[in-house]
Amino acid sequence: MKLAVIGLGSMGMGAARSLLRAGHDVTGCDTRAEARQSFIDAGGHAVPSPDALPEDVEVVIVFVVNAEQAEAVLFGAGGCVPRLAPGSVVMNCVTLAAERAIEFERRLAGRGLLMLDAPVSGGPKAAAEGRMSVMASGVPEAFARTEPVLAAIAAKVWRLGDRAGPGSTVKMVNQLLAGVHIAVAAEALALGIRAGADPQTLFDVISASAGSSWMWQNRVPHVLAGDDTPHSAVSIFVKDLGIVLDAARGMTFPLPLAAAAHQIFLAAAAGGDGGRDDSFVIRVWERLAGITLPERKD
Repeated sequence: MKLAVIGLGSMGMGAARSLLRAGHDVTGCDTRAEARQSFIDAGGHAVPSPDALPEDVEVVIVFVVNAEQAEAVLFGAGGCVPRLAPGSVVMNCVTLAAERAIEFERRLAGRGLLMLDAPVSGGPKAAAEGRMSVMASGVPEAFARTEPVLAAIAAKVWRLGDRAGPGSTVKMVNQLLAGVHIAVAAEALALGIRAGADPQTLFDVISASAGSSWMWQNRVPHVLAGDDTPHSAVSIFVKDLGIVLDAARGMTFPLPLAAAAHQIFLAAAAGGDGGRDDSFVIRVWERLAGITLPERKD
């Protein structure tokens, strides 16, 4: 298939390379020259803006940061929608409010285009290995047309409904849990350090105990290595937990744990760590309690 991936960040690049390995003709789109060159080096094509994508692309997969960027790359002045032939599919993998997903589907349908509401989970490693989890909803034809794409990038595809919205709703719940788990993992590690526990030993014991979680096992090693390179940034959870809280407020639904976690991520961002790895939300406790975090080993 002739495909395009807009947004060659850690997730988008992994998905784009997985599609190349599956034998598809893939054009990547990113404003960063280094990202474009990396994808060209991997065997793909690359353009700097969505309005430069080939006109015969069958599926456009969107991996930008937020709803505003998704709006711009699709419908903005330099967006790709005018270049797409009727029947083409936009596969939106951006975490956004269900209402925005429904709006995008409606606007695309007005142009004769299909949409798959398809947020993803699994992190950069799963994206690079083509084994993400995709929480998808859309009309049957959108699923049928994107089947080769989903086969290349996902280990599990959840079919959650026949319209946009349910995919984004389920991803919202996932992000509530992910954000709270990262924040509480940082809190627990910080407490252990303050109490005098050896961080590596603490990690090993908890990883083999009932208090462990996927986020504990995935994120704490970044802190132990002193490596705040952003695999997923603090600012992502400022955004995603904001989406969760906005949706809950609209339903008059209390989310005290999510709200507390959101404040922790906001505090980390306010302290200058918004662009760093989300595990380094632990720097909030470093500043508050004066704990000493492990230093980078290289």
